[in-house]
Amino acid sequence: MGNEPIIFGLTVAEFEAISLKVLLTALILYMVFIIGNLAYKSKAGKYGAAWMFLALGLGFVGFVAKGFIERLLGI
Repeated sequence: MGNEPIIFGLTVAEFEAISLKVLLTALILYMVFIIGNLAYKSKAGKYGAAWMFLALGLGFVGFVAKGFIERLLGI
């Protein structure tokens, strides 16, 4: 095992990988909630809300797609 520090029974690299996935998922869900709340308060309607989710959510959609592409290519 060597001199690797242990956090909650995991190595630092394992802990970072798990926490990155969990916390980024929570952040993305919070962003979806914010976009939905913004659409509701602005009375955007169904069509306007769809465009808001598309435009504002495009950034994290790209981030999630990057993860799927990496897994698909085995990177």
